[in-house]
Amino acid sequence: MFDSAFREQLDQLLAWRRDVRQFDTRPLPDGLLDTLLETACHGPSVGNAQPWRFVRIVSPTLRQRLADTVDAQKRAAGERYSGGRKALYDGLKLHGLREAPEIVAVFCDEQGEAGHGLGRATMPETVCWSVVTAIHTLWLAARAQDIGLGWVSIIDPAGMNAQLDVPGDWRFIALLCLGYPERESETPELVRHGWQDRLPFEITRLER
Repeated sequence: MFDSAFREQLDQLLAWRRDVRQFDTRPLPDGLLDTLLETACHGPSVGNAQPWRFVRIVSPTLRQRLADTVDAQKRAAGERYSGGRKALYDGLKLHGLREAPEIVAVFCDEQGEAGHGLGRATMPETVCWSVVTAIHTLWLAARAQDIGLGWVSIIDPAGMNAQLDVPGDWRFIALLCLGYPERESETPELVRHGWQDRLPFEITRLER
């Protein structure tokens, strides 16, 4: 079904999937975000539960509040570092909440009836892992459209439901920035800035 040219392009897509922090402010074409989110829903999910819930944030006031919150949490997290590592940390840009044209929060509906609990009786956390696979599917689909995605992880999940006015039993998973990158690079930003190099691939072999 898939030829060698496609497999080579897939390898390129995976190599160019980067966690983007620096965004161009120009808007995405009309309807593209909806198309990307529909593609994300093709991600695998335990028991076919499809527990992902996407919330598009269009309020400038809410966007500013989130950006200010993340900035404060970055400063607090930086207190664990010192010396050169602290200086390097302070220089990192960890989000594009002010510049990215689209902000999407992603939640997991752990109580949804879809899937009827199949596949998660012993590992209930797989329902949230399913949401992560949808995010990764979104990441690749966006990159294929020359769109960058940045996952803002330095945010306290407590209070996000109330702040975004979503059901209280949804579990917050991710805050995502989407837009055109200011620059293209197949090298991870943290590698470029000297924070952490790529680690060598390793696999454990069990032979008995």
